[in-house]
Amino acid sequence: MERLTQEQLDAIGQFDGPTVCNALECFAIRPRSDGFSSPGIQPRTNSPGRLIGYAATAKVSARHPPDSGAGERLMEYYAQVGETAKPTVAVIQDIDPQPIGSFWGEVQATVHKALGAIGTVTHGGVRDTDEADSLGFQFFATEVLISHAYIHVVEQGRGVEIKGLRICPGDLVFADKYGVVKIPPEIAPRLPEACRLVAEAELPLLEPCREAIAKGTIPGLDDLKSWREAINQARNAVAAQLRSK
Repeated sequence: MERLTQEQLDAIGQFDGPTVCNALECFAIRPRSDGFSSPGIQPRTNSPGRLIGYAATAKVSARHPPDSGAGERLMEYYAQVGETAKPTVAVIQDIDPQPIGSFWGEVQATVHKALGAIGTVTHGGVRDTDEADSLGFQFFATEVLISHAYIHVVEQGRGVEIKGLRICPGDLVFADKYGVVKIPPEIAPRLPEACRLVAEAELPLLEPCREAIAKGTIPGLDDLKSWREAINQARNAVAAQLRSK
């Protein structure tokens, strides 16, 4: 699979998650109800910008003491992180019914940063958020937890599920305050153009509404209907343009 350059990744990162999702819909390569997380993943650090990179994956548990192979699995997972395309995003699924122990803290953030990771998306817990901020390491997580309990790696290098989103090693993932979305590799190089076009397609409605707000006037229903039709026509034209290439 062709990897994007940092310049291409930065170009995608100029847009927010909703715009990315709108742009992906134009290519019609998956159902509109697939490819993104359900609610629950939140940014837990204050690092600016969005998180975008290639996934290294693992499943963890903290409720019971680890078995004798946990240490070896952790090293295998670290090897995976180091070998994954950069920038790397650690995607961690906590398999406990309710997360009780945090895999993430100052130690793991520092180790992962050294291995070339820029952040994590986890269906699980984080702590030491101030220390992660100091590193410039981003936490996106369902929980903030105080203890690491018996946290250990159960499985690594296979598919994981993060709030309903299936992510496999090497997948290109995007996260911001709105959630997580998986970017299909076949259209990833064209995504910045698509984001720009779908944003422009909203202007036939946004611009007259903004003008009405500025003037203190109330648009009529006929106007709103006309502007909505204009948006739909613009969106359909963008989709046709992108699919024709």
